[in-house]
Amino acid sequence: MKIQIKYNKTALRELQKKLASRKKALPTLKSKEAALRALVTETGKELERLKSSYSMLMDRLEPWKILWEEFDEGLVTIKEVKSGIMKIAGIKVPQFEGLTLEVSKFSMVGRPVWFLDGVVSLEDALKIRIEKEMTEEKYRLLDHARKRAKQKVNLYEKVQIPAISDAIRNIKRYLEDEENLAKSSQKLLKNRLNAMEETTV
Repeated sequence: MKIQIKYNKTALRELQKKLASRKKALPTLKSKEAALRALVTETGKELERLKSSYSMLMDRLEPWKILWEEFDEGLVTIKEVKSGIMKIAGIKVPQFEGLTLEVSKFSMVGRPVWFLDGVVSLEDALKIRIEKEMTEEKYRLLDHARKRAKQKVNLYEKVQIPAISDAIRNIKRYLEDEENLAKSSQKLLKNRLNAMEETTV
């Protein structure tokens, strides 16, 4: 990071304030990144559990695949997907809260016996699938926030703090050199004035 350096005390104070604010913010950013990393891991495990549950349910229903062709899809409709927004580490993520299905009344006369079980299986499959999709979105949002937090930590730690520290060091050296030159000039001037006074006496 290239910093435009002005070699004066005002610029030095501004840079010292910037350095102090970044050093103060760095531990908070690091703990946020660590918390997000833990949440991403936890959400990833939850997502794998849902994928596994969905896969197991589909495997269980696979032998009945041919029968499902008889199932009247109009019997079951999604009435409401209950979800909320949860704030985790400052990030808004979707939270699955439930599913309400509307099952049309149907006569068991003339319908296969397994239709009632089919309705229950379909409800289970829909619940898991919708929760899985929301968890995937939650995972994506948390992982994106974690990556951004990690980038900011790296930016502060590896770029900005060292660059500002170098700029402060350079300004301090310049100001010290300038002060030393001024003192030397004053000393030389004083010595010349003293020498001139001695020659005039």
